[in-house]
Amino acid sequence: MANNLHISYDLNKPGQNYQAVIEQIKSIGGWAKIHKSFWFVNSDLSARQAADAVWSVMDSSDTVYVTDSTNNDASWYNLSDEVSNHIKKSWYK
Repeated sequence: MANNLHISYDLNKPGQNYQAVIEQIKSIGGWAKIHKSFWFVNSDLSARQAADAVWSVMDSSDTVYVTDSTNNDASWYNLSDEVSNHIKKSWYK
């Protein structure tokens, strides 16, 4: 069964390769671009696998956040400790 993923990202330095990130997101599965950097993707990948895939074409100043609404899961890279801790504390409340 495919997973319903929501992928959000920020490229935080000028001149970054948006096209590489966009192509990576599109390669994950059937997609719809909701906002400039927010996508819905139907994929066999988990939230962690999708975050890993997108992160692989980003650099250390960027952020990516993936939620899997099918399995009530999330994964991310490079969010602040404050945000990460809030998500972890609140997710299953």
